[in-house]
Formats: sequence, structure tokens, C-alpha cells
Amino acid sequence: MAWLLLSLGILLASGLAAWVLRRESIGLAGALVGCAAGLASAAAPLMTGRSCALSLPWSVPYGSFHLEIDALSAFFLLPLFLVGALSAVYAYGYLAPYRKSQPLGRTWFFYNALVASMALVVTARNAVLFLTAWEAMALTSFFLVVFESERKDAREAGWSYLVAGHLGTAFLIILFVWLGSRAGSLEFERFGNLDSRAAGMLFLLALIGFGTKAGFFPLHVWLPEAHPAAPSHVSALMSGVMIKMGIYGLLRIYICLGPGPAWWGWLMVAVGVVSGVLGVLFALAQSDLKRLLAYSSVENIGIIALGLGLGMLGRSLGIPALAALGFAGGLLHLLNHALFKSLLFLGAGAVAHSAGTRDIEHLGGLAKAMPWTAGFFLLGAVAICGLPPLNGFVGEFLILLGAYHGACAVGHLAAAGAAAIAAIALIGGLAAACFTRAFGIVFLGQPRRRHTESIHEVGWSMRIPMAVLAASCVAIGLGAPWLFASADRVLGPLGVGAGSWAGSGARGCLLGLTLLWAGLLAVALAAAGFRRWLLGGRPIGEGGTWDCGYDRPSERMQYTASSFAQPLISLFAPVLRTRRELATPTGYYPGPADLATTTPDIASRRLFSPAYEAMQALLARFRWLQHGYLQLYVLQLAVTLLVLLIWKLG
Repeated sequence: MAWLLLSLGILLASGLAAWVLRRESIGLAGALVGCAAGLASAAAPLMTGRSCALSLPWSVPYGSFHLEIDALSAFFLLPLFLVGALSAVYAYGYLAPYRKSQPLGRTWFFYNALVASMALVVTARNAVLFLTAWEAMALTSFFLVVFESERKDAREAGWSYLVAGHLGTAFLIILFVWLGSRAGSLEFERFGNLDSRAAGMLFLLALIGFGTKAGFFPLHVWLPEAHPAAPSHVSALMSGVMIKMGIYGLLRIYICLGPGPAWWGWLMVAVGVVSGVLGVLFALAQSDLKRLLAYSSVENIGIIALGLGLGMLGRSLGIPALAALGFAGGLLHLLNHALFKSLLFLGAGAVAHSAGTRDIEHLGGLAKAMPWTAGFFLLGAVAICGLPPLNGFVGEFLILLGAYHGACAVGHLAAAGAAAIAAIALIGGLAAACFTRAFGIVFLGQPRRRHTESIHEVGWSMRIPMAVLAASCVAIGLGAPWLFASADRVLGPLGVGAGSWAGSGARGCLLGLTLLWAGLLAVALAAAGFRRWLLGGRPIGEGGTWDCGYDRPSERMQYTASSFAQPLISLFAPVLRTRRELATPTGYYPGPADLATTTPDIASRRLFSPAYEAMQALLARFRWLQHGYLQLYVLQLAVTLLVLLIWKLG
């Protein structure tokens, strides 16, 4: 626990010093040292399974400074401090163009405070402390989202995020007040022993409150607005780590409430299927690279929810292997998503930093000018598609194996398993098309005529974090069979015993697949080395192919992002409702034609926008109360207090 307190102190003190002294280097150094101390605090619980706790009195009513790091909390601290440190290194190079226009010390304060607040969220064991850290996380991330506050879209994205976050917090306040009134305390260890009806209502409150932060569909509407607006290192931290705080909160409440009935698992499976499929569909229709990645986060959160739902079903129905595979697959995919999605956001930031745009339609051929970024982005794209031997495959494989166990059962559980298998297959295919489009259009082919003069490879301060994340994706993909010992300790707080893997065959399957892919990788590397040896000292020339009769193909002849995705978008047109604006050529001497497509978010358009407009119309009827007379405002307050006093005394 001393390491965690040291980490929090360094992060907050260095951030404050960077703001006051206007020195970026203090903020960066504090972020690196604080994250290193935080990783040290997570090591012991992960390796031994023993938790450490600290409880100090706090003058806040019903509050106490009660912290605890068990294996589950330590598991969430691992990507938090790893991505936090790497994103800080990346930020030093990424923020260089802004140094002349604005002081950056304040940005480092909010960044370090965001990392510290998330660490408090996953270690707090008192509801007041938890909600305080949760609110600090929301406010610090808001100020990072509106970093470029001179831009209207950044301001609007920040307010959308803040409103969505506080709506979710309102449900969490009701949740903890209800739990505290039943338990007589706001300490997490006192929660529980509830009847099934109350537990079910509390689970729904937790699903809505924490699901808003996690980005479950249709509560995801803030993600595609906030992630593109924020600086790329902040987007990496928010998408890679912050949205996982919603998953952590849901799991912590699940631990407090107990295993619950089977419909909890069914609901999570349904949420996972809807979020996964619709998330990747909307990602496929985007032309903004960071907006595409934001919708992809909704997809991957859906996969995580799918795994957790299978785990809840397994625990409710008394099937240990299903519970172990579901929870382990969901949590492992959570860790993997933190790595490869952070890598992809950093890669997208490098593209925007160099080319000056995130519009996929205006990009192309960047691999020649940015080979390092192209290689890292390609590796992240392969990982997010769930292809072996990278880490994205491992978590999805465990979820598929758990779904197979469910499909082999009888009754309703077979339907859940079959639905999970079909959903992951569909999500995987659409994700492959989505990221083939993203990488191919941006990095391959010939450069578009716009934004080509300034394109260059980014500096090492931005490349090194991408390299570390890429290496982590490879390491987890090839080292998955040896992670089962740690998985037992992480699953312990969820009620999954160490013997739950028996009969699942997961470890043997992963070991065989890992050895197979490692062998194929070794053969490929040997073949590449042999080819290089054969061609050593020989002149190697390049020549154009026949190109179907075109002697000099131009960038106008290659696929655009819209044309690449058009067949799939047309197939799912009833869901996506994509709008097409076509200016056709006319006359004997036609001018240029133009085609523009937009895909509005159906949840925002059909659900939240009408609700907001109705609320706005309702509140407009009370505008007469804003008359501007201070004396009447004071009178209204006094009358209200008097009525409340009479009601209380009566």
C-alpha cells in the first residue's frame, strides 16, 4: 500500500508543480515515476493473490479513507499505469506544436490527476471515497477533452461528455444510497445480504451508471464525440483505460451483490451482442480515423460484456468451467484492448500530427513516409481483429471456448452459447473489413494530392511508446498459456475457484496453438533471412506491372474509404441509415462530381436528441422564473426552506 500512496502523492504533487511553475518536464517526470510506483503496488497482489488494505478516519459524513488492493484491483492498475506512463512519453513529442501558443503545465496537472483519480477508483472501498474519485476522474478528463477549447467541436464534445458522465453518476448515487441504507454503512464490505428483487434493481442501476462510462450501446453517445476532440495521448488513456473503469465498477458491485440469478448473465450477453455488432458497423462507416477507433471501442466493450455475461451465467447455473472461461476471456480481452487500442490511437495521432488531417478520404500512401508508424498501426490492426498470434486472439478464443461449452448444454444456455459464437464471428469479420479499410486507405496506395508536402515520420518520443505497446501485444499473444496461474488469482474475488479450469481444455488448446504459431513465425523469419542472403550483393530493380493498360495510374484510380466500405454499408443500410449527397455531372462539358456520405448515430438521433428537445421544451415553460430580480430569488429560497422546515417538524 505504501507504493500506491507514494504513486498518488508523486502524481498529484508533480502535476501541481508543473502547473504552477509552467514546466512540462516536471509533469512528465512525475507521471513516469508515479506510474512506476503504481506498477510496483500492483505486483504483490498479482503474484501472491494476497490483498493489502489501509483504512483511515475521514471527517466527511459516512466517509472513510479506506483503500484495498486485491488481485482484481491490481489487474486494473496494471494497464492504467502502463498506458499512463507510455502516453505521457508520447505526449511530450505530440504537444510540441502547442508550446508556443499556450502554457502546457496545466495540461500535465489534469493528466496526472486523471491517472491518480482512476487509481483511487479501483482501490476505494468506501462509497463516498469512490464517488469522489469518480467525480475527479470525470472533471479532469473533461478539461483534457477541451484542451483545444478554441474549437467549437471540442467544446461541444466536452459538454456532451460531461452531461453523459453526470447522468451516469446520478444512477450511481442512487445505487450507493440504496446499498448504504440497507447495510447501515457505506463500506463496500458491508454491502450484500439483499433479497433477489432489491439485488436485481441494484444490478440494473449499476449497469446503467457504470455502462455509461464503459460505453455500452446505447449509452455510448459521448465516445465518438470526446475521443476525436481530445489529444491523441488522452484518447489512448480514455479508450484504453478510463472506459474500463465502468467495467471495474460493475464487477465490484457484482461481487458485493453475489452471483445473482441467470437473467443478469442473459442481460450482459444481450448488451454485449448489441454493442459489439453495432459498434463495429458504425466504425466501418466513419471517415474520421479517431472517430472510427472510438466506435471500435464500443465494439470491444461489447466483446468484454459478452464474456462477462457468460461468466455470470456459468456462476449462476453452477458451471465452473463456463464461469472461468467467460470471466477470464472478458478480463483478458479488457487488458488486450487497453494495449492495442492505445497503440492504434497513438498511431492515429502520429498520422494527424504529420499529415495535418484525420480524414481517411484525404490520406493515402503514408507507409513510404512513415514506415514505423505504418508497421505499428498494422500490428495493432491485426491484434484488434482477433487474429493469431497476437493478443487480441487470446481473449476472444477463451470467450469462444466458453460459448462452445454453453452451446453444448441443453435448454436456454445452448441458445446463449450459440448467440455468442455467431456474434463474435460476425464482429470478427466486420472488424477485419473495417481495419483493412483503415490501414489500406491510409497507408497503402499512392498519396493523395492534399497534405503530402509536410508528411514525415514522427520523433522517437512518439515512436517508443508505440513500440512498447506493439511488443506487449506480441508478448501476451505468445505467452498466453503461462498466464493461467495469474488468472486464478484475478478470478478469485469473482467467486471462481482455482479448479474451475478442469475439463475446459483451455490451457492445452492455447499451448498447442501458441507453439504452432511460434513455429510458423520462426519459419517465416528464417525464409526472410534466407531470401536476403540469396539476394545479397545482387542488384534489385523495381518495375511497374501491366496495370490493366494504364501506364501511369494516379491516386484518383484507387479505392476511397467510402467506395471500399460501400458494399457492407449497403448490406446493413436499414440499421446504419447512411445519408448520401450526390452531385452528378451534367451538361456537355460536365464539371466535377461529388459524393458525400454521413452516418448519424441512431442512439443519439432517435433516443437522446428527442429526449433532450422534449426536456428543453418543458423547462422553457418555467423560464418566467428567471425574471432577474434578486429580491424575489431570495424570497423563493426562504419560502422553500420554511416549507421544508415545517414538513420536517411535522
